[in-house]
Formats: sequence, C-alpha cells, structure tokens
Amino acid sequence: MMQKAPDIKGFSDKNLWRMKQFYETYQADEKLSSLVRELPWTQNTIIFSRCKSTEERAYYLNLCVKKKYASRELERQINSAHYERNCLGQSKLSAALRELHPSLSESFKDNYVLEFLGLPETHSENDLKKALTSHMKAFILELGKDFIFMGEEYRLQVGNQDFYIDLLFYHRGLSALVAFELKIGKFSPEHMGQLNFYLEALDRDLKKPHENPSIGVLLCRDRDDEVVEYAMSRSLSPTLIAQYQLQLPDKKLLEAKLHELYIRQEDFLASTEEQTGTTDREKI
Repeated sequence: MMQKAPDIKGFSDKNLWRMKQFYETYQADEKLSSLVRELPWTQNTIIFSRCKSTEERAYYLNLCVKKKYASRELERQINSAHYERNCLGQSKLSAALRELHPSLSESFKDNYVLEFLGLPETHSENDLKKALTSHMKAFILELGKDFIFMGEEYRLQVGNQDFYIDLLFYHRGLSALVAFELKIGKFSPEHMGQLNFYLEALDRDLKKPHENPSIGVLLCRDRDDEVVEYAMSRSLSPTLIAQYQLQLPDKKLLEAKLHELYIRQEDFLASTEEQTGTTDREKI
C-alpha cells in the first residue's frame, strides 16, 4: 500500500528557493558559513535578504554573533545603516583616548541615530535628556550593550559646589565610567573645558582603583570637523565628539558615499602600484 507523502508545511516554493540561494551563497566561504551556524534562521534570513554585498553580510553576521541581537534589534541596526555609518564614520577622538583604548571604534560611533525619541526638530537640551532617559532601552541598543546606565543629572560635589553630568554610564568592556554631555547646537571648543572638569572629578572621587580613566562623550547636533580637530589636537583627556540625528539616515545616499570611498581607495592603490612598481593590493 502506498504511503501518503509527509506534510511539509512552511516549505513553499519561495522558501525552498531561498534555502538554495542561502546554501550557494555561503557554502564556499568557510569563515561566513561558521558564523551562519551560530545564528537562528530568522536572523540569518534577515541578513541574507537585506544585505547586498559579502562585506555587508560579514559585518552583520559578526555583529549579530557578538552582540546576540534578537531579530527586531538586528532589523533596527540595518534600518539605521549601522554598516554604512561604521565604514564612513571617523570618530573624533582625542589622542589620549586612542592611546588608552586602541580598539575604541568598536565601542563608540561617530554619529548616533535617535529616531526613536520622536522629538521635533526644535527642542531643548532638557527635552533631549528626558527623551533619552524615557527611551533608555532603545538608546543603549544604539550605544551598544556593554553600556550600563547609572543616572541622569548625576551629581558631583567639588568644594562647596554641586555639578551635574547630563547622563552617566559604565562601560563593562572598557571598565570605565562614561559621561555624556548633551548639546542641541553646534560644537564649540568651550564645551571641552566643562567635560574635562567632569572627567577629573569622576576620576578623583568616583572611579575605583581597578577601573580605567573616565571617558567623556560630547553629543552635539552639529559640528565643524576642522574646529573639532583643532580642539582635540592638544586634549589630554579621553574624550570624543559625536553627532546625533533624529531621523533614520538615507541608506541609498550612504551606499553611494560608500561606493565613492571604495572607488577612491581602488584608484589610490592603482596609482601607488604604478608609481612604485609593487603590488600594494597584495600587501593589504
């Protein structure tokens, strides 16, 4: 008697075609295929269907494995162009911060996307601070999961005066306190003095002996990169200057900028090889 074929619900033509594509994409790449095996199917399909290049897939696979993102968290990072921002961003870090933490680019961004706040274009620093505190879970997702929130308007007493840090965090990976100062306008060099003062107070009065020096982040709405470079060039404090935006970035625009960057790099390598007669591309 002929047996009835097994019921394979969920395996539509589309699903089977995707599985075939998935296998063909990763089977020849041992490094990526090992990462794929560490993630659930949902996260894998998100990365596979949304990412356009091997480099982008590798980036999100590594990020998802390292940060253990749920599917919604992963979707949000792709929507906010995490890959493009990371490739294009050049964090404005002080020399002291680079020396203390050479791999700091993994912990901080050049630009933070805060579309989840729902703030109007015109807002006050107090509005920004309250909104960030109210949406702390989403903010920490944008910052990175190693950040632990310690408080807003964090009080520091120096002499007979009280001073207040807008937002204070602790970073587990860096073993350091991280002070965020919020500015709704354009970066000004005078902002550095206030932030440096807070870092000195944290290191003297709050930092524990086994912890690294405190880090300061000035989160501003706008900045002139040349002014930032001048302000940071002689800074002895571990600080960085970052921007924030209230809308999701235009991924197509970022992709175009990233393509331009790759073209310039290829042109530079070709020019160097022609001048030196060596294959710098192979060295890289």
